Amino acid sequence: MEDIKILRIKEVAEVTGLKPSTIYKLIRQNSFPKGVNLTSRSTGWPSYLVNQWLKNKLGV
Repeated sequence: MEDIKILRIKEVAEVTGLKPSTIYKLIRQNSFPKGVNLTSRSTGWPSYLVNQWLKNKLGV
């Protein structure tokens, strides 16, 4: 089983090339995976979900 890495919004933005505001807009439009609440003030995205989203966008 592969290790799961949690990405914070800055890391998600770096990986996708999108601005955080665009990522949150896509989440509201159900076009990007929702993050996981790590604490009451902290959200993260499992790296495999971000990678899967990218692969879908690239048609891989």
